[in-house]
Amino acid sequence: MTRVLSALVLLPVVIGTIWFLPPSGTLVLALIASVLAFREYRSIAAALGASVPAGIGAVAVAIGCLAMWDVDQLVGDVVINGVTQWDRGSGAGLPLVLLTAMIVVSSVVVSRGRPSPTALADAAVTLFAPIYLGLPLGALAAIRNEKTDGSRQALLLLLAVIVVSDSAQYYCGRAFGRRPLAPAISPKKTIEGAIGGAVFGTAATAVGGFYVFGSPIWILILLGLAISLLGMIGDLFESLLKRSAGVKDSSQLIPGHGGVLDRIDSWLFAAPVYYVFVRFIA
Repeated sequence: MTRVLSALVLLPVVIGTIWFLPPSGTLVLALIASVLAFREYRSIAAALGASVPAGIGAVAVAIGCLAMWDVDQLVGDVVINGVTQWDRGSGAGLPLVLLTAMIVVSSVVVSRGRPSPTALADAAVTLFAPIYLGLPLGALAAIRNEKTDGSRQALLLLLAVIVVSDSAQYYCGRAFGRRPLAPAISPKKTIEGAIGGAVFGTAATAVGGFYVFGSPIWILILLGLAISLLGMIGDLFESLLKRSAGVKDSSQLIPGHGGVLDRIDSWLFAAPVYYVFVRFIA
């Protein structure tokens, strides 16, 4: 019951923000989710023996999210005297964020003033945070920021497909599951459940994508399969991190659901391929 009540509170907030508020509302939601997920990521990293600077890591994640959201302004060409040239002022956005993060994080490690066997791990784990959390959540916000009338529907379609795929994995696994998918990482997941998740997730993408994008059905089938499989990998990756750290949930922030990272793990891996589809193919 707690799980259902939490969903009844969260779903209207997410759907309402995407549907009724301007694109900046979705950005704010993504930024909040990225910072909360980073706190949980940092706790998992600490349990694994890695030290992640709280302020620097959170800022890097948030700026990565913001840069990805405004990618239309950050990447582009300009035409000067009839010749297409790289727009130096706008094209450096994402690389600049990552390069700056690398310099700052490395400087913090050096500032400790002593060699440490965890120095490289600390730097790597900190730099992974904006890539793992900030950029995918920024990509979701960027889909809503697309200058088209269907940006709301496009983003909600991805969220719906992930929910359908996750639900199908659960129920198909309970009904037909016999063979474990990754027993050392997530003992309850089965191959049969994964097949069900891929089938229903692909079907949801094909049906919904036909009305939202009008793309050829074979492209939508490939997209749905990619989203479903990447969502499963994202789920298993976060489970691997938690199991390695010896924790069950990333936090207890959402009653009955665990933490923010537990809720968005599938979206983090599915968002990049979906963003590429919406921006360059649809």
